[in-house]
Order: sequence, then C-alpha cells, then structure tokens
Amino acid sequence: MEQVPSRLLTKRSGCGILRIVARKDRKGGTMAVTSVMLPLGTPAPPFALRDVVRGQIYSLDSFTGKTALLVMFLCRHCPYVVHVEQGIAKIGRDYLDTGLGIIGISSNDPAQYPDDAPPRLKEMAERLGFTFPFCFDETQDIAKAYRAACTPDFYLFDRERQLLYRGQLDDSRPGSNKPVTGRDLRIAIDAVLAGKPVDSNQNASVGCSIKWKRGGE
Repeated sequence: MEQVPSRLLTKRSGCGILRIVARKDRKGGTMAVTSVMLPLGTPAPPFALRDVVRGQIYSLDSFTGKTALLVMFLCRHCPYVVHVEQGIAKIGRDYLDTGLGIIGISSNDPAQYPDDAPPRLKEMAERLGFTFPFCFDETQDIAKAYRAACTPDFYLFDRERQLLYRGQLDDSRPGSNKPVTGRDLRIAIDAVLAGKPVDSNQNASVGCSIKWKRGGE
C-alpha cells in the first residue's frame, strides 16, 4: 500500500510521553510509536510474571548470576514484531549458553486483541522455539514501570541491573527491504558480556503501541 510521508507527534500517557510516528496510508493509515528511551542507568524495575508456556513465575531473581539481562516487550499480532520475530528467536538461541538472561513480556490487553492472549502467546513461543520465558503482564503494571511504549521494545541491563541499552533491534522495518540482523542490540549485548562500554548513541525502537486497557493509558 502506498505510503505518504511520516510525521512526528507526541502524546502524554500514564507511562510517559510517547513519540508517535504517524505513517498514514491513503485510507487514513495506521500509527506506530517509538521507544520512550528510558534514561541510561535506570535500575531494572522488579517483576513477577508467569511464563505462558510452562506456567513458571519469573522475577529479577530468576536471573541472578547472569552478567546481563535483556527484557523485551513483545506481542503476537503486531506486524513490527512479526517482521523481526525470527531474529528475536535467533538471539535467544545464539546467547543460550552465555551470561545473558532473556525474558519476553507481552502486556497488551487481550480483550481488545485476542491474538495477544496467553494461549495464543504460547503458540507463538512454541512455533518460534523461544529458548527464554515469555510472560504475560496481565495488570500492565510492568509495562508501565518500564515505560514501554511499543512492541517490540528492548531493554538491556548490566550485572547490577542498571540500564545500558534501550532502543531498536536494528534498522529493518516492515517494507524497508532491509534484512533483520539484530545488529544494534547484538553490538550492545556483546559489549556488556565482554565488559566493555556500550555506546550511548542509541536509536529508538519503532512498533505498534502497547494496547492499554480502556482507561489505563
């Protein structure tokens, strides 16, 4: 579908100011939003969430001993996630036996988006062979604590669980004809695992907005 030029908007929500990239097609179009870009050095907010596949509860303590922790906000229905889902699964496989802990979280309201309900998320995780827990944030409190704005949204924390990277997987987008490589995120992960500094010049992720419960924006 033919696209008209993008424009940037802002909107205040309960979890911060969202930068909205309005890409409108000729029928009114869809909206994508960019990461809030939480300040670097922010401590990882605590969580206790149930994995949709095995039913186990995961928290920050589940990753004690890991050199780094990658927290990803994902969902099933969003075309931006669908575009990179194989790349996300590959990161899980590639870093399985390293010092990186990984958790995926879906916070979308399944009443509005049934494809993002736990049973459907479980199907997604099994289809893609996720090697990391994929949890459902039923109250949406964790998304708000992390100020997650879009899916996908990525947060990488060091051993002390201080934020070192937030932003895009890479610069591939649906329809961009650029391959999904995970380059930006992988460079940050490799730096953390090697004990090297992470470049603070980081680019925001772009994706579908978190689907907040009515009145919960």
